[in-house]
Amino acid sequence: MAHRRFSREVTRLASRGYRVLAVAEHAASGSDGLDDDRVRGLCLVGLLALADPVRPTAVHAVGQLRQAGVRVVMITGDHPGTAEAIGTELNVVNGDRIMTGVELDAVADEELAHQLPNIAVFARVSPAQKARIVRVLRTAGRVVAVTGDGANDAPAIRLADVGMALGRNATPAARHAADVVITDDRIETITAAVVEGRAMWASVRDAVAIPLGGNLSEIAFTVGTGLISAAETLNARQLLLINVLTDVLPAMAIAVRPPPGATAEVLLAEGPDASLGPSLNRDIRRRATITTAATSAAWLLGRFTGTRNQANTVALVALVGAQLGQTLAAGRRDRLVLGATVLSFAGLAAIVQTPGVSHFFGSRPLWPHGWAIAVGTSVTATLVSRARRSPRPADRREIEAAG
Repeated sequence: MAHRRFSREVTRLASRGYRVLAVAEHAASGSDGLDDDRVRGLCLVGLLALADPVRPTAVHAVGQLRQAGVRVVMITGDHPGTAEAIGTELNVVNGDRIMTGVELDAVADEELAHQLPNIAVFARVSPAQKARIVRVLRTAGRVVAVTGDGANDAPAIRLADVGMALGRNATPAARHAADVVITDDRIETITAAVVEGRAMWASVRDAVAIPLGGNLSEIAFTVGTGLISAAETLNARQLLLINVLTDVLPAMAIAVRPPPGATAEVLLAEGPDASLGPSLNRDIRRRATITTAATSAAWLLGRFTGTRNQANTVALVALVGAQLGQTLAAGRRDRLVLGATVLSFAGLAAIVQTPGVSHFFGSRPLWPHGWAIAVGTSVTATLVSRARRSPRPADRREIEAAG
Protein backbone atom coordinates (compact mmCIF):
# COMPACT_ATOMS: atom_id res chain seq x y z
CA MET A 1 0.00 0.00 0.00
CA ALA A 2 2.79 2.44 0.98
CA HIS A 3 4.70 1.57 -2.22
CA ARG A 4 1.69 2.42 -4.39
CA ARG A 5 1.16 5.66 -2.48
CA PHE A 6 4.77 6.72 -3.02
CA SER A 7 4.56 5.75 -6.71
CA ARG A 8 1.47 7.89 -7.15
CA GLU A 9 3.19 10.79 -5.40
CA VAL A 10 6.27 10.44 -7.63
CA THR A 11 4.03 10.52 -10.71
CA ARG A 12 2.13 13.54 -9.39
CA LEU A 13 5.28 15.53 -8.65
CA ALA A 14 6.90 14.55 -11.94
CA SER A 15 3.83 15.66 -13.89
CA ARG A 16 4.30 19.12 -12.37
CA GLY A 17 7.86 19.29 -13.70
CA TYR A 18 9.73 18.38 -10.52
CA ARG A 19 12.77 16.12 -10.46
CA VAL A 20 12.02 13.65 -7.69
CA LEU A 21 14.61 11.95 -5.48
CA ALA A 22 13.76 9.12 -3.10
CA VAL A 23 15.47 9.38 0.32
CA ALA A 24 16.08 6.18 2.31
CA GLU A 25 18.07 5.15 5.37
CA HIS A 26 19.78 2.07 6.74
CA ALA A 27 21.82 1.37 9.86
CA ALA A 28 25.50 1.65 9.02
CA SER A 29 27.81 -1.32 9.51
CA GLY A 30 31.49 -1.31 10.30
CA SER A 31 32.46 -2.05 6.69
CA ASP A 32 34.01 0.71 4.57
CA GLY A 33 32.89 -0.81 1.25
CA LEU A 34 29.54 -0.21 -0.43
CA ASP A 35 28.19 -3.61 -1.42
CA ASP A 36 24.79 -5.18 -1.97
CA ASP A 37 24.43 -6.05 1.69
CA ARG A 38 24.78 -2.42 2.77
CA VAL A 39 22.06 -1.17 0.39
CA ARG A 40 19.64 -4.03 0.98
CA GLY A 41 16.70 -3.42 3.26
CA LEU A 42 16.68 0.36 2.96
CA CYS A 43 13.82 2.17 4.67
CA LEU A 44 12.14 4.82 2.52
CA VAL A 45 11.99 8.08 4.43
CA GLY A 46 10.41 10.40 1.89
CA LEU A 47 10.64 12.17 -1.43
CA LEU A 48 12.63 15.25 -2.35
CA ALA A 49 11.17 17.36 -5.18
CA LEU A 50 13.65 19.64 -6.97
CA ALA A 51 12.39 22.47 -9.16
CA ASP A 52 14.40 23.61 -12.20
CA PRO A 53 11.97 26.08 -13.79
CA VAL A 54 12.10 26.86 -17.47
CA ARG A 55 13.15 30.43 -18.20
CA PRO A 56 10.31 32.40 -19.85
CA THR A 57 12.67 33.50 -22.61
CA ALA A 58 13.44 29.85 -23.45
CA VAL A 59 9.82 29.25 -24.49
CA HIS A 60 10.03 32.12 -26.98
CA ALA A 61 13.43 30.91 -28.23
CA VAL A 62 12.12 27.40 -28.89
CA GLY A 63 9.19 28.92 -30.77
CA GLN A 64 11.61 30.91 -32.94
CA LEU A 65 13.65 27.79 -33.66
CA ARG A 66 10.50 26.00 -34.79
CA GLN A 67 9.65 29.01 -36.98
CA ALA A 68 13.14 28.68 -38.47
CA GLY A 69 12.42 25.13 -39.63
CA VAL A 70 14.17 23.46 -36.70
CA ARG A 71 12.37 20.46 -35.20
CA VAL A 72 13.15 20.46 -31.48
CA VAL A 73 13.43 17.07 -29.77
CA MET A 74 13.95 16.76 -26.02
CA ILE A 75 16.25 13.95 -24.81
CA THR A 76 16.62 13.54 -21.07
CA GLY A 77 17.31 11.06 -18.31
CA ASP A 78 14.41 12.43 -16.25
CA HIS A 79 11.21 10.64 -15.31
CA PRO A 80 8.73 10.54 -18.26
CA GLY A 81 6.26 12.65 -16.30
CA THR A 82 8.86 15.33 -15.61
CA ALA A 83 9.99 15.29 -19.23
CA GLU A 84 6.40 15.60 -20.47
CA ALA A 85 5.67 18.54 -18.17
CA ILE A 86 8.79 20.44 -19.22
CA GLY A 87 8.25 19.57 -22.89
CA THR A 88 4.67 20.81 -22.71
CA GLU A 89 5.80 24.07 -21.10
CA LEU A 90 8.32 24.55 -23.92
CA ASN A 91 5.66 23.73 -26.56
CA VAL A 92 7.79 20.82 -27.75
CA VAL A 93 5.27 18.00 -27.26
CA ASN A 94 2.26 19.32 -29.24
CA GLY A 95 0.58 15.92 -29.32
CA ASP A 96 3.66 13.93 -30.33
CA ARG A 97 4.81 10.78 -28.54
CA ILE A 98 7.06 10.41 -25.52
CA MET A 99 9.38 7.40 -25.71
CA THR A 100 11.28 5.94 -22.76
CA GLY A 101 14.66 4.27 -22.79
CA VAL A 102 13.05 0.85 -22.27
CA GLU A 103 10.81 1.38 -25.31
CA LEU A 104 13.80 2.65 -27.27
CA ASP A 105 15.72 -0.58 -26.66
CA ALA A 106 12.75 -2.59 -27.92
CA VAL A 107 12.82 -1.15 -31.48
CA ALA A 108 15.37 -1.62 -34.25
CA ASP A 109 17.07 1.33 -35.93
CA GLU A 110 14.90 1.06 -39.05
CA GLU A 111 11.69 1.15 -37.02
CA LEU A 112 13.05 3.99 -34.87
CA ALA A 113 13.80 6.04 -37.99
CA HIS A 114 10.19 5.49 -39.10
CA GLN A 115 8.81 6.60 -35.71
CA LEU A 116 11.12 9.58 -35.11
CA PRO A 117 8.96 12.21 -36.89
CA ASN A 118 6.22 11.54 -34.32
CA ILE A 119 8.40 11.53 -31.18
CA ALA A 120 8.98 14.82 -29.36
CA VAL A 121 10.51 13.64 -26.08
CA PHE A 122 12.83 10.80 -25.08
CA ALA A 123 12.86 10.15 -21.31
CA ARG A 124 14.88 7.90 -19.02
CA VAL A 125 17.57 7.46 -21.68
CA SER A 126 21.23 6.60 -21.15
CA PRO A 127 24.23 8.32 -22.81
CA ALA A 128 24.53 5.41 -25.24
CA GLN A 129 20.86 5.76 -26.18
CA LYS A 130 21.30 9.50 -26.78
CA ALA A 131 24.14 8.73 -29.19
CA ARG A 132 22.00 6.10 -30.90
CA ILE A 133 19.16 8.60 -31.47
CA VAL A 134 21.59 11.05 -33.06
CA ARG A 135 23.09 8.32 -35.26
CA VAL A 136 19.66 7.19 -36.48
CA LEU A 137 18.63 10.78 -37.24
CA ARG A 138 21.77 11.38 -39.28
CA THR A 139 21.38 8.08 -41.11
CA ALA A 140 17.84 9.19 -42.02
CA GLY A 141 19.31 12.28 -43.71
CA ARG A 142 18.62 14.83 -40.98
CA VAL A 143 21.03 17.60 -40.02
CA VAL A 144 21.37 17.22 -36.26
CA ALA A 145 22.43 19.75 -33.63
CA VAL A 146 22.76 18.62 -30.01
CA THR A 147 22.96 20.81 -26.91
CA GLY A 148 24.01 19.66 -23.47
CA ASP A 149 26.25 20.39 -20.51
CA GLY A 150 26.94 17.07 -18.81
CA ALA A 151 29.49 14.32 -19.32
CA ASN A 152 26.60 12.01 -20.23
CA ASP A 153 25.80 14.34 -23.17
CA ALA A 154 29.32 14.21 -24.60
CA PRO A 155 28.87 11.14 -26.89
CA ALA A 156 25.77 12.63 -28.54
CA ILE A 157 27.39 16.07 -28.81
CA ARG A 158 30.44 14.56 -30.51
CA LEU A 159 28.32 12.51 -32.94
CA ALA A 160 26.05 15.39 -34.05
CA ASP A 161 26.59 17.54 -37.14
CA VAL A 162 26.82 20.49 -34.75
CA GLY A 163 27.56 19.83 -31.09
CA MET A 164 26.87 22.68 -28.68
CA ALA A 165 27.91 22.81 -25.03
CA LEU A 166 26.08 25.19 -22.73
CA GLY A 167 29.37 26.51 -21.53
CA ARG A 168 29.42 28.24 -18.15
CA ASN A 169 28.26 25.16 -16.26
CA ALA A 170 29.32 22.56 -18.83
CA THR A 171 31.64 19.75 -17.84
CA PRO A 172 35.06 19.53 -19.49
CA ALA A 173 33.88 16.43 -21.38
CA ALA A 174 30.97 18.34 -22.92
CA ARG A 175 33.18 21.30 -23.81
CA HIS A 176 35.81 19.15 -25.50
CA ALA A 177 33.19 17.22 -27.47
CA ALA A 178 31.41 20.35 -28.72
CA ASP A 179 31.91 22.28 -31.94
CA VAL A 180 30.44 25.41 -30.36
CA VAL A 181 30.39 26.55 -26.73
CA ILE A 182 27.47 28.79 -25.69
CA THR A 183 29.22 30.87 -23.06
CA ASP A 184 26.10 32.49 -21.56
CA ASP A 185 24.12 29.22 -21.17
CA ARG A 186 21.10 30.75 -22.93
CA ILE A 187 19.19 28.89 -25.63
CA GLU A 188 18.25 32.29 -27.04
CA THR A 189 21.87 32.64 -28.12
CA ILE A 190 21.38 29.65 -30.43
CA THR A 191 18.46 31.42 -32.09
CA ALA A 192 20.58 34.57 -32.50
CA ALA A 193 23.35 32.46 -34.04
CA VAL A 194 20.88 30.97 -36.54
CA VAL A 195 19.78 34.48 -37.56
CA GLU A 196 23.39 35.67 -37.90
CA GLY A 197 24.35 32.63 -39.95
CA ARG A 198 21.45 33.06 -42.35
CA ALA A 199 22.21 36.77 -42.75
CA MET A 200 25.81 35.92 -43.59
CA TRP A 201 24.76 33.24 -46.07
CA ALA A 202 22.29 35.63 -47.74
CA SER A 203 25.18 37.98 -48.54
CA VAL A 204 27.49 35.16 -49.63
CA ARG A 205 24.71 33.70 -51.78
CA ASP A 206 24.39 36.98 -53.68
CA ALA A 207 28.18 37.24 -54.02
CA VAL A 208 28.36 33.71 -55.45
CA ALA A 209 25.45 34.25 -57.82
CA ILE A 210 27.10 37.37 -59.31
CA PRO A 211 30.16 35.69 -60.93
CA LEU A 212 28.44 32.38 -61.72
CA GLY A 213 25.36 33.96 -63.29
CA GLY A 214 27.52 36.49 -65.13
CA ASN A 215 29.88 33.85 -66.50
CA LEU A 216 26.98 31.72 -67.71
CA SER A 217 25.51 34.73 -69.52
CA GLU A 218 28.89 35.46 -71.15
CA ILE A 219 29.12 31.89 -72.41
CA ALA A 220 25.52 31.85 -73.65
CA PHE A 221 25.84 35.20 -75.43
CA THR A 222 29.22 34.44 -77.00
CA VAL A 223 28.15 31.01 -78.27
CA GLY A 224 24.73 32.21 -79.45
CA THR A 225 25.94 35.25 -81.37
CA GLY A 226 28.87 33.27 -82.75
CA LEU A 227 26.45 30.80 -84.29
CA ILE A 228 24.36 33.63 -85.76
CA SER A 229 27.16 35.78 -87.16
CA ALA A 230 29.84 33.12 -87.71
CA ALA A 231 32.31 35.56 -86.16
CA GLU A 232 33.82 36.26 -82.76
CA THR A 233 31.67 38.69 -80.76
CA LEU A 234 33.78 39.03 -77.62
CA ASN A 235 37.50 38.29 -77.59
CA ALA A 236 39.58 36.93 -74.72
CA ARG A 237 40.72 40.38 -73.54
CA GLN A 238 37.16 41.64 -73.44
CA LEU A 239 35.99 38.60 -71.45
CA LEU A 240 38.81 39.16 -68.97
CA LEU A 241 37.87 42.83 -68.71
CA ILE A 242 34.23 41.91 -68.05
CA ASN A 243 35.21 39.55 -65.23
CA VAL A 244 37.48 42.17 -63.63
CA LEU A 245 34.81 44.87 -63.74
CA THR A 246 31.89 42.72 -62.55
CA ASP A 247 33.41 40.06 -60.28
CA VAL A 248 36.06 41.84 -58.19
CA LEU A 249 34.91 45.01 -56.42
CA PRO A 250 31.11 44.58 -56.83
CA ALA A 251 31.09 40.96 -55.66
CA MET A 252 33.32 41.78 -52.70
CA ALA A 253 31.07 44.68 -51.73
CA ILE A 254 28.00 42.44 -51.89
CA ALA A 255 29.68 39.77 -49.75
CA VAL A 256 30.48 42.10 -46.86
CA ARG A 257 27.32 44.20 -46.80
CA PRO A 258 24.44 43.25 -44.46
CA PRO A 259 21.52 41.77 -46.44
CA PRO A 260 18.97 44.52 -47.14
CA GLY A 261 15.63 44.25 -45.38
CA ALA A 262 16.58 40.93 -43.78
CA THR A 263 15.05 41.19 -40.31
CA ALA A 264 15.27 38.33 -37.83
CA GLU A 265 11.68 37.35 -38.64
CA VAL A 266 12.37 37.23 -42.38
CA LEU A 267 15.57 35.22 -41.97
CA LEU A 268 13.92 32.73 -39.61
CA ALA A 269 10.95 32.33 -41.95
CA GLU A 270 13.25 31.44 -44.86
CA GLY A 271 14.13 28.14 -43.23
CA PRO A 272 17.36 26.17 -43.56
CA ASP A 273 19.02 26.34 -46.96
CA ALA A 274 21.54 24.00 -48.54
CA SER A 275 24.81 25.57 -49.71
CA LEU A 276 23.97 24.70 -53.32
CA GLY A 277 20.23 24.66 -52.81
CA PRO A 278 17.29 25.91 -54.88
CA SER A 279 17.59 29.56 -53.83
CA LEU A 280 21.19 29.90 -55.07
CA ASN A 281 20.44 27.99 -58.27
CA ARG A 282 17.41 30.20 -58.86
CA ASP A 283 19.48 33.37 -58.41
CA ILE A 284 22.14 32.13 -60.84
CA ARG A 285 19.57 31.18 -63.49
CA ARG A 286 17.73 34.49 -63.15
CA ARG A 287 20.90 36.54 -63.43
CA ALA A 288 22.19 34.54 -66.41
CA THR A 289 18.86 34.70 -68.26
CA ILE A 290 18.28 38.43 -67.76
CA THR A 291 21.87 39.36 -68.66
CA THR A 292 21.91 37.17 -71.78
CA ALA A 293 18.60 38.60 -72.99
CA ALA A 294 19.66 42.22 -72.41
CA THR A 295 23.05 41.77 -74.08
CA SER A 296 21.58 39.96 -77.07
CA ALA A 297 18.99 42.71 -77.55
CA ALA A 298 21.72 45.38 -77.38
CA TRP A 299 23.89 43.50 -79.89
CA LEU A 300 21.01 43.08 -82.37
CA LEU A 301 20.10 46.77 -82.12
CA GLY A 302 23.76 47.66 -82.57
CA ARG A 303 23.98 45.58 -85.74
CA PHE A 304 21.00 47.42 -87.21
CA THR A 305 22.39 50.86 -86.36
CA GLY A 306 26.14 50.51 -86.81
CA THR A 307 29.09 48.38 -87.85
CA ARG A 308 29.94 44.93 -86.51
CA ASN A 309 32.72 46.29 -84.28
CA GLN A 310 30.42 48.96 -82.89
CA ALA A 311 27.71 46.35 -82.23
CA ASN A 312 30.23 44.19 -80.39
CA THR A 313 31.24 47.18 -78.27
CA VAL A 314 27.60 47.95 -77.52
CA ALA A 315 27.21 44.33 -76.42
CA LEU A 316 30.31 44.63 -74.21
CA VAL A 317 28.93 47.72 -72.45
CA ALA A 318 25.46 46.17 -72.12
CA LEU A 319 26.88 42.94 -70.71
CA VAL A 320 28.85 44.78 -68.04
CA GLY A 321 26.05 47.27 -67.41
CA ALA A 322 23.38 44.59 -66.99
CA GLN A 323 25.50 42.73 -64.47
CA LEU A 324 26.41 45.87 -62.54
CA GLY A 325 22.78 46.99 -62.54
CA GLN A 326 21.66 43.69 -61.03
CA THR A 327 24.45 43.93 -58.47
CA LEU A 328 23.22 47.39 -57.57
CA ALA A 329 19.67 46.04 -57.25
CA ALA A 330 20.92 43.29 -54.92
CA GLY A 331 22.81 45.80 -52.79
CA ARG A 332 19.87 48.20 -52.62
CA ARG A 333 21.04 51.39 -50.85
CA ASP A 334 24.35 50.08 -49.54
CA ARG A 335 27.00 52.77 -50.08
CA LEU A 336 29.85 50.29 -50.56
CA VAL A 337 27.96 48.44 -53.31
CA LEU A 338 26.97 51.73 -54.94
CA GLY A 339 30.57 52.97 -54.89
CA ALA A 340 31.97 49.72 -56.32
CA THR A 341 29.33 49.67 -59.07
CA VAL A 342 29.88 53.30 -60.09
CA LEU A 343 33.66 52.85 -60.06
CA SER A 344 33.47 49.76 -62.27
CA PHE A 345 31.13 51.39 -64.80
CA ALA A 346 33.26 54.55 -64.89
CA GLY A 347 36.30 52.39 -65.60
CA LEU A 348 34.42 50.69 -68.44
CA ALA A 349 33.40 54.04 -69.95
CA ALA A 350 36.97 55.33 -69.78
CA ILE A 351 38.33 52.20 -71.46
CA VAL A 352 35.73 52.24 -74.25
CA GLN A 353 35.98 55.95 -75.02
CA THR A 354 39.80 56.18 -74.96
CA PRO A 355 40.82 55.34 -78.56
CA GLY A 356 44.14 53.58 -77.94
CA VAL A 357 42.89 51.60 -74.94
CA SER A 358 39.63 50.77 -76.70
CA HIS A 359 41.49 49.35 -79.72
CA PHE A 360 43.75 47.34 -77.41
CA PHE A 361 40.66 45.51 -76.14
CA GLY A 362 39.23 45.14 -79.64
CA SER A 363 36.50 47.74 -79.10
CA ARG A 364 35.51 51.03 -80.69
CA PRO A 365 34.51 54.33 -79.03
CA LEU A 366 30.73 54.61 -79.10
CA TRP A 367 28.56 57.40 -80.46
CA PRO A 368 25.66 58.65 -78.27
CA HIS A 369 23.15 56.28 -79.88
CA GLY A 370 25.41 53.32 -79.03
CA TRP A 371 25.57 54.37 -75.39
CA ALA A 372 21.80 54.90 -75.41
CA ILE A 373 21.26 51.31 -76.58
CA ALA A 374 23.72 49.83 -74.07
CA VAL A 375 22.50 51.87 -71.11
CA GLY A 376 18.84 51.37 -72.04
CA THR A 377 19.11 47.58 -72.14
CA SER A 378 21.15 47.61 -68.90
CA VAL A 379 18.52 49.67 -67.10
CA THR A 380 15.78 47.39 -68.43
CA ALA A 381 17.67 44.34 -67.14
CA THR A 382 18.01 46.00 -63.72
CA LEU A 383 14.30 46.81 -63.53
CA VAL A 384 13.34 43.28 -64.57
CA SER A 385 15.73 41.86 -61.97
CA ARG A 386 14.18 43.96 -59.21
CA ALA A 387 10.66 43.03 -60.31
CA ARG A 388 11.48 39.31 -60.25
CA ARG A 389 13.42 39.51 -56.98
CA SER A 390 11.19 38.27 -54.17
CA PRO A 391 11.70 36.78 -50.70
CA ARG A 392 13.35 33.44 -51.23
CA PRO A 393 11.60 30.49 -49.62
CA ALA A 394 14.58 28.33 -48.87
CA ASP A 395 14.87 24.60 -49.18
CA ARG A 396 12.72 23.71 -46.17
CA ARG A 397 14.71 20.72 -45.05
CA GLU A 398 14.16 20.12 -41.37
CA ILE A 399 17.03 20.39 -38.94
CA GLU A 400 16.77 18.31 -35.79
CA ALA A 401 17.84 20.00 -32.57
CA ALA A 402 18.14 17.74 -29.56
CA GLY A 403 19.07 18.52 -26.02
